[in-house]
Amino acid sequence: MFKSHKPGPDDAWEGIVEDKSRGMLDGANMYHFVTVRRVDGQFVKVRIDRRLWKSIEVGDRIVKESGSGPVKAV
Repeated sequence: MFKSHKPGPDDAWEGIVEDKSRGMLDGANMYHFVTVRRVDGQFVKVRIDRRLWKSIEVGDRIVKESGSGPVKAV
């Protein structure tokens, strides 16, 4: 079994994308991840949806507010 990197519904953070990756962890589904350097300096690996993964690049800023999913900051 693998650890879920899906952000919780009450999580709130923002940061800069440091790395993008994807993989078939269960052998059947493609999962998309980003490593984010949060504003407090910590690194976190987060699972995101495919649409967001394709729209961001390393160096972009993303924001996760409580009650919603991560989005690319403008």
